[in-house]
Amino acid sequence: MLKLHCFGQSGNSYKVALALRVMNIPWQAEFVDYMHGATRGDDWRETANEMGEVPVLEDGDIKLTQSGVILHYLADKYAVYGGNDEAEKREILRWILFDNHKFTSYFATYRFMKSFGPAAPDITLMNWLRSRMDAAFSIVEKHLENRAFLLGEQISIADFSLCAYLFYPENESAYGVRERYPHIAAWLDRIQALPGWAGPYDIMPGDYIAPKW
Repeated sequence: MLKLHCFGQSGNSYKVALALRVMNIPWQAEFVDYMHGATRGDDWRETANEMGEVPVLEDGDIKLTQSGVILHYLADKYAVYGGNDEAEKREILRWILFDNHKFTSYFATYRFMKSFGPAAPDITLMNWLRSRMDAAFSIVEKHLENRAFLLGEQISIADFSLCAYLFYPENESAYGVRERYPHIAAWLDRIQALPGWAGPYDIMPGDYIAPKW
């Protein structure tokens, strides 16, 4: 059985957990106590992931890190949600790179600083992050204006990558994605209606942590 090292607050882990659920692939969650420094120790970095991050997926002797790599591995192994031809595969890669660099990157940083950071976030930095979020979200909002999913009418691993952080409680970011971006909201509703969908705190281990700031 596949083993996913993860914790509830990790949106990058949820990208993989959600894909596994929708793909109907049996898997087992292994809790990583990230909030108390588990991934920062030498032992973790030597045995689990030298980058000090989750998710980590174990499939027998294969160990994979980075959500985009894991999503591509699952799509290839199970021949689902990975694109029907080379053009679609490149389009999936394009959106996952955009997600990792901009769409999730700025939003995840903003959410972490607001909800889990050790000190109240700097307002100037938060305003800058919001401006970058606005720009990235506006791109996706326009792209989804006439499409059900990122590639068209069929969902792909690119959708799992971009949507994950947006299923966390709104108070963790106070960004109001659904109110600000109606096409993104409709896209999230379509994903949420998929068989197997479940929220991050329902399928990954760890206690819920109320936002700090």
